[in-house]
Amino acid sequence: MAFIERPTRVLVVDDSALYRQAISSVFRRDDDVIVVGVAKNGVEALEQIASLDPDLLTLDVQMPDMDGIEVLREINKRGHRAAAIMVSSYTSEGAQVTTDALLEGAFDFVLKPAGTDHEANRRTLQDALAGKIKAFRSSPPRVAGLSPKRPQPPKETVAPAPTTVHACRAVLIAASTGGPAALKAVLPSLPADLDVPVLVVQDLPEGYTSVLAERLDEVCDLTVCEAKNADPVVAGHVLLAPGGRQMRVVSHAGAPYVQVTDEPAGDGAAPSADTTFGSATEVFGDAALAVVLTGAGRDGVAGCSALKDHGGVVFAQDEASATVFGTPKAVA
Repeated sequence: MAFIERPTRVLVVDDSALYRQAISSVFRRDDDVIVVGVAKNGVEALEQIASLDPDLLTLDVQMPDMDGIEVLREINKRGHRAAAIMVSSYTSEGAQVTTDALLEGAFDFVLKPAGTDHEANRRTLQDALAGKIKAFRSSPPRVAGLSPKRPQPPKETVAPAPTTVHACRAVLIAASTGGPAALKAVLPSLPADLDVPVLVVQDLPEGYTSVLAERLDEVCDLTVCEAKNADPVVAGHVLLAPGGRQMRVVSHAGAPYVQVTDEPAGDGAAPSADTTFGSATEVFGDAALAVVLTGAGRDGVAGCSALKDHGGVVFAQDEASATVFGTPKAVA
């Protein structure tokens, strides 16, 4: 059930008049969205946030004077409740700034279409934004000073003790919407002497996962890197599945390593948690631990089912702390 029952109030922020018009046009076709304003730069955006109180911004990543991530940081600093979907050009600089914005807590992002056919671009934007809006409307409501607002579990709630103790030879983590910020919270808490490898599948396109790996490596005691074909799966290292490709786990002479391939996934996800989890289960059996963090969709459900069938253990992030509870809920 959607948390937001009324139309979502959106402020469109972009220094391009063409994209302000295109994004506004997309939203005008959606009965669940009201465009309450447009802004051509970050200063205008902050002024209109204060007066219009939007639920959500579409926030251009690259703008003169005050770029999208600076606006996002100022929103967080001022305690505004508005969430942000970053709108990024498919460039190296755009990938870096967008990834930083996701780590700062941006809800999600979409890529600006690169074609010259305006109608085709509008349809591409419409398809991209439709899923983001649906996920946002199903996320917990945000209030000023508490972004986002999270219902808290009762203090007396205690997790049940496990009935059996499993050996663990690998940790498998999956995330999509809200994942970069969740990974920034989880991975730095792991110690440098962790005696198992960690394999991460974060739903991001090509060019973004390399930046995410670099940023996470800066704040983690473990070594974090984007996986390359034939990388060994070793303790103390975090391998991040490369965007737009698949990461399989295979074994040779008893030593696990990764294969990075261009194979499609059944549901179109690339990277796919189902692909990584399923192949890891074949190598590690019940000695793999799967952790499914915040996200939308069902990628990871089949992989977790395979792991459970082999006797493995699966953790899913709870609704109270997830940006979007879709994937953890499906897995649970």
